[in-house]
Amino acid sequence: MTVLHQIDPVALSLGPLKVHWYGLMYLLGFVAAWLLGRSRVRAGRLPGVDEHGFSDLMFYAMLGVVLGGRIGYVLFYAFSEFLADPLMLVRVWEGGMSFHGGLLGVLAAVWWWSRRHRLHFMDTAEFIAPLVPPGLGFGRIGNYIGGELWGKPTGGDWGVVFPRALPPEYAGLDPATLRAQFEAGALDAFARHPSQLYQATLEGLVLFAVLWWFSRRPRPRHAVGGLFALLYGCFRFAVEFVREPDAQIGYLAFDWLTMGQVLSLPLIALGLAWLWLSRRAPTLQPQPPAPSADAAAPSRKPAP
Repeated sequence: MTVLHQIDPVALSLGPLKVHWYGLMYLLGFVAAWLLGRSRVRAGRLPGVDEHGFSDLMFYAMLGVVLGGRIGYVLFYAFSEFLADPLMLVRVWEGGMSFHGGLLGVLAAVWWWSRRHRLHFMDTAEFIAPLVPPGLGFGRIGNYIGGELWGKPTGGDWGVVFPRALPPEYAGLDPATLRAQFEAGALDAFARHPSQLYQATLEGLVLFAVLWWFSRRPRPRHAVGGLFALLYGCFRFAVEFVREPDAQIGYLAFDWLTMGQVLSLPLIALGLAWLWLSRRAPTLQPQPPAPSADAAAPSRKPAP
């Protein structure tokens, strides 16, 4: 089955202000992380930290995602463009975010926050790990809605036709004409893998289900972080085989190795190393936060 992608990337227009679906997907990712994180705090998954401390952690983590994601994209995927036009770094509305850069930004934020609160870096990082996949899943859905980061041609009678990926002769066609061409079968040869949805399923749904289940019981230090790094690295490496490489970079080697795969290899190695270290690491036991003084005080009925 072949599908024509004709989704408006703008979710809401308020005069000159346009709210894009991609931005809403980021917001959904942060909301999901907030709700899931509060549940883990109440279960004592980060001993000594209450909801106020978690709010502080989330603030730094969100900064890390945005700043690290943008800086990582520029360094990994658009460095030559940055050298020619340094101001493109701040033009985030033009698009361009990197997961690997965002991950480095979050890890930096976690290190800073953990140091301030005198907690072990890995304990905080592994508390955060199960909260990340929903944001990854929503982000990839945002990529699909925006019709970007598409996959390679399927070479069969199925896939998604992305208008922005069509040859130049189709560039000026209006949506109605493009739909007519599609229904006539003229665009079937340009059907591509919806690699964004593959990633949303693997990096979002599957990774979340595995990490949430695995982290429900106390695990040795490094185990949850190792599983996150290993699974994400493997999922991303695999999907890159059917994802179109970035046009400004192309393949780095062998006519198949992409930048995404190169950046995923250290994650796979780190995941294996952490899982090995977890064999002799201590296990953090849940300690629900103590109730506040107001909550702990006994209620008093007014005198009759």
